[in-house]
Order: sequence, then C-alpha cells, then structure tokens
Amino acid sequence: MDCALNFKSGQIVSLECGNACLHSEVIQVVEARQICWVRPLMLVEIVSGKDVSQQWPQEYTLSDLRDGADLLWPLSLFRAALDTEVISLLSQLQSLDSDRKDSTIASRQLRDFVDRVWAAFPNAFN
Repeated sequence: MDCALNFKSGQIVSLECGNACLHSEVIQVVEARQICWVRPLMLVEIVSGKDVSQQWPQEYTLSDLRDGADLLWPLSLFRAALDTEVISLLSQLQSLDSDRKDSTIASRQLRDFVDRVWAAFPNAFN
C-alpha cells in the first residue's frame, strides 16, 4: 500500500477482515521493516452478516479496545481511515457506559480478531 508510508503518529488507520474492522491509532511507522506500531481503539463487527467493506449497516457492535495491547503489524494490512467512517464511531465510543466496558471481553475480542487476520493474511506475516 503506497499511502502506508505516509502514515503519521496519531493518525487513525483501519484494518478490515471479513465482517469486522479494527480502527487503531498509529504510534510509529518502522519503514525499514515495513511495519506499523498501532494502538487499537475500537473494533466494529457487522451483525447483519454483510461484509464490512459494504456501506455501514445499522446493525453492528462497537467494542472499546483502548485499554488493550498494542500491535506491530505489516504496513500492507492497513489503510488510512476516512473521517466520515470514524468520527461518529469515536463519539459513540466516548459515550459507552462503564458497565459495557469490560477489559476481559475486549481482550478476547481483539485476540479473536488477531487470529482471524493471521488466518486471512498469512503471507503478510512471513
């Protein structure tokens, strides 16, 4: 992805896999190794069975991953997030009840997403 080299610290990037999209903040780009250090912010999973690349449906779950682990992943997996797709999600993220914020569940959701990405893009991790 050519634009990946233009990622800047603090920028929001997205990684789509099946019915889910991980939105993360860029911490650092390591150009020499073609990897990106990101801090996951949220995971959006489509409930209605549509692919995440289609227009956002009304039915999705939003998981707060801000207290989770950082990732060091290949630049080729990420794309720059569009303002129109993340602004409303970020405002929803801010308004999540503390009751709905469970770090154990969020950690498991991130781990499950990581497993799906590894299975979907094995060549990216060689």
